[in-house]
Formats: sequence, structure tokens, C-alpha cells
Amino acid sequence: MKTVVPLKTPKPAASPRVAELRHGGQVLVDQLAIRGIERVFSVPGESFLPVLDGLVDSGIANIVCRQEGGAAMMAEAEGKMTGEPGVLFVTRGPGASNASAGLHVARHDSTPMVVFVGQVPREQRDRDAFQEVDLRAFLAPVAKWTAEVDDAARLPEYIDRAFRLANAGRPGPVVLSLPEDMLHDKVDVPDRPDDAFFTSPEGSNFSELVIHQIERSHRPLVIAGGSGWSAEASANLARFAEALDLPVAVPFRRQDYMDNRHPNYIGDLGVGMSPGLADAVRQADLIVALGTRLGDITTGAYKLLDVARPNKRIIQVHPDPDEIGKVYPVQLPFVAEAPAVLAKLARSVRPRSDKRQWTTDYRTAYEKWLRPKETPGALKLEQVIGWLSDNLPEDAILTNGAGNYAAWLHRYYQFKRYGTQLAPTSGSMGYGLPAAIAAKLRHPGRVVVALAGDGCFQMTCNEMSTAVQHGAAPIVLVVNNGRYGTIRMHQEKTFPGRVSGTDLANPDFVALAQAYGGFGERVERTEDFAGAFVRAQASGRLAVLELVVDPEALSAGLTLSETREVGRKR
Repeated sequence: MKTVVPLKTPKPAASPRVAELRHGGQVLVDQLAIRGIERVFSVPGESFLPVLDGLVDSGIANIVCRQEGGAAMMAEAEGKMTGEPGVLFVTRGPGASNASAGLHVARHDSTPMVVFVGQVPREQRDRDAFQEVDLRAFLAPVAKWTAEVDDAARLPEYIDRAFRLANAGRPGPVVLSLPEDMLHDKVDVPDRPDDAFFTSPEGSNFSELVIHQIERSHRPLVIAGGSGWSAEASANLARFAEALDLPVAVPFRRQDYMDNRHPNYIGDLGVGMSPGLADAVRQADLIVALGTRLGDITTGAYKLLDVARPNKRIIQVHPDPDEIGKVYPVQLPFVAEAPAVLAKLARSVRPRSDKRQWTTDYRTAYEKWLRPKETPGALKLEQVIGWLSDNLPEDAILTNGAGNYAAWLHRYYQFKRYGTQLAPTSGSMGYGLPAAIAAKLRHPGRVVVALAGDGCFQMTCNEMSTAVQHGAAPIVLVVNNGRYGTIRMHQEKTFPGRVSGTDLANPDFVALAQAYGGFGERVERTEDFAGAFVRAQASGRLAVLELVVDPEALSAGLTLSETREVGRKR
């Protein structure tokens, strides 16, 4: 039995226009207005000047960024926060090439996104014209669908399909290529209303089967992840877990799907996961995968679960049928969005009369993992992250990119509410600052903190200019150890003592922040951090705190010397 439900909650938007002569850029912008788009992210190009013209009187904010990679990451973060496609405009060739980094994040993170790319005029195609590239072929590997719009009168059709596909099944990025001359064409075409629907299964029989499987298992484990979640879904997950006393783990960088303080939460299946959590995956006799793909990070490089013989039953709920059973055999599959299934499970479940020792043991292991492991130096990241966890508001948003510095955040920060973590499961460097800017624009009244390594930060630090221009004031913590720490860690394990290509010559990050009009302060001791953070927050501006850490503090688990010794023993 399937129930037809609206795709999303209606929001104030422009009404469909009566047909009139408009250039293609205006047709496009009007379609965005009908869909209630509040802001787009862009780096301008002459290839889509009519779109820029259409935006002037649209009421849609155009967040002008400094590089297409940063703009794409902001649009991706917008999609993560809203559950609706983030919108990006970039130009052809170099613009599309730079933007592909953000599309890769959206593809891996299952984030809805619609990307418009200016293209050479139609008459110049296939002649290696200035900045020409076959955008459909070029971006196809990182997009759900790529298309080129040859007729301005078909823009409403293409845009409607793009927004539908971006959110359908497993969400992701969709790309529309826009020939420059097509956007200048004037056409008489009616708009398409935003009346998208989808079918959502009631799932009554499935819910009964899931509960039955859980009740007959001795060591069940819930792994809750994927996209399309909400605060309501998070609450339903907690109710479901409480009723059956189920241990709940989350995949890499989905830690805000359940209050980490909840007694049924046992940790994140991320890079460098806790030994206790890895053991829980190995020992479970039933895995209930709600919305998540059972990929390499979740399964410890496919070693925690034997691909040939998992020796456990697997239940998997996923909106994309191609993902179910893709790697592991699934005994009970269901093609649906996990939040819809969870709502039914939370209503259907009857509370157990006894507690599972299995759950208690792994919650205890998680709490042990939270105890700080001391690292070298005067400034200790484990203490800094602990302070943030204890002192930030529960709705504070934390963002980060990629690097060893993030391991301290993932291990020691306890996320309390849904919608407070923005991080790329794709492991993309440079994501933290753009995501923080997008978060602060959407939630100006909330505290937004970005964590970045010195290498990670310098991938997109020019977007500080974007933040200042548009009035976004996140607080950025730059962890400075003078190297690409993750690569150095692997280098020392593989070729101990032979350093090549991993040292960094860094700028004065404080002066850099001040040059952009922001607040900057250097912190070298743990006891000085709290005061510096308070001053940064009080400034009301974009703020950068440079955290100078001991080079020996290479990772949350091993020092530089210990890592090198591991390499020598191999």
C-alpha cells in the first residue's frame, strides 16, 4: 500500500506567470522563484549574463563567491541544511572544472543540488571554442544527470526535471548546461508550477518484519545514515531505539542524527573508529541499515563484514534500489526513505520489558572512548574540543573539511541535535569555511564554528572575502602544525623518516583574517583558548583563531614518533 504525499512542505513562492516574451535568463530565474529559492551561489561569467540580469529584481540573493570550488561547497551545504537542492551558477571550462570538487561532495554525500553552467554559443560547439568543454561528458561521473538546454522555451521543462531528479531516490547533483546565446533568446512560454509529488510506502508489513527480526536476534545493531533526515526523524530514531533497547551507530560524519548523550548511542563508524564500535559490527548477528550505504568506511574497508560471508542477517532501507545489496547480501530489503520507515517503526514498536546487556556494554565502550587521550604540546586539541562540547549552545553548527585535525572533533565533540554537523563524507579538503559561510547565512542567529587544518584552510581561505561581503560571521579554528598531517601520517607509516611533499610554509593567519576585515587571534596554550573564543564571538565579525599545536601531535591516537615507529616495525 503506497500513499501519495507532497514532496516537501509548501513555502511562500511566486505564482506561475502568464506566458509573455522573456529572455532565457528571465525564464530560468522565474522558475527558481516559483520554487521558493532564497539564494543562489555563484562566480559570475559572461556565459550567463541574462541570468544575472534576471536575478536583479527577483528577490533571490546572489552569493558571489571567490572560486567555483568554494561556491559549490556552499551550495552543497545549503542542500544539506534544507533538504532542498542548493543552487549553483558557474561558467564553462575553468569554472566547471573548479566546481567539480563541490559536485563530488554532493554525489558522495547524497546531497540534492542543481548546477547551472554557462556554455559556449550553440554555433561554436565542437570547435574548441574559448573555454569549451563537453559538459555532459565532463561532469557525468559526479552528477546524477547532465543535460544541455538548446531551446529557451524548454527551460521550464528541464528545470522541473532537474529539481525532481536532484531529490529523487538517492539525492545528488544535477547539471544543466546553458549555451550563452540560448539564454539571450526571447520566448513566449508558460512557467511550470512546483507541484512535485512522490510515493512513500506505508511500510506496515515491513515494520512488523523488522521488529520480528530484532526481537529474535541476540546482538542487533542499528546503523542510521544517508540523506533526507530531519529533527523529527532523529526523534523517531531515539524512540525506536529506546523501545527495543537497540544500540545505534551512525556512519562517517552523520553524528548529529542522534543525540550523542543518549544511552543507546554508541558512536560513529568513521575513519579511525573506536575499537569497541568495530567489535560491535563484527559481533552483531543482525544489522539494520536505515538509509545508509554499507561502504568502505562504515565497514572498515570491508573487513568488519566479510563480503563473501557476512555471517549475519542484514536489513537495509534505502531510497535507491541499486544501493540495496550492492556489496553485501540483504535478507530483508526495502526501497524507501529511512525517515518515512522510522516514523512507522516508532509508532508500531512495543517497549521491551528488559534491558539488553549488549547495548549497555557498547555504550560503556563509547563513553570510555570519550575520555581524553593526552597529546603533546601546550595546546591540546582534546581539551579544546572538550571545551567546545561543554560550552557551545546545543544548536551550534560545527563544520570541517578533511584532515587529521577532524579526528579530535569526531571523537571528543558530542553532537546534541540534528542539523548541527556539516562535513563531507567524501573527505574533501577546504569544505569547512564555505560550509560555515552557508550555515551562517541561513542561520545568522546561531553559533557556527568551522574547524580546518592549515592545509585544509588554505584550499578555500579566499572565501573569507565572501563572508565579509555578505555579512556572515562564522568562527574559524585553524589548526596549525605546519604540514599536511594526514598524508604525513600515512607517509611515516609507509616510508618512515622519509619526508617528501608534506611540509607547509604558512602565512600569518591572524594577519590574513584581519586583512579581510575579520577578527584574528593566535592561541598557543590550552588555558588561553576559552578567552580567545569569547573575544572572537564578541567581535561580531568573521573570526579566525590560529591554534598552534605541537608537530608531535600528529593524530588523536598516535604521536609523530609513535607513527614512525609503527612504520619501522612493518
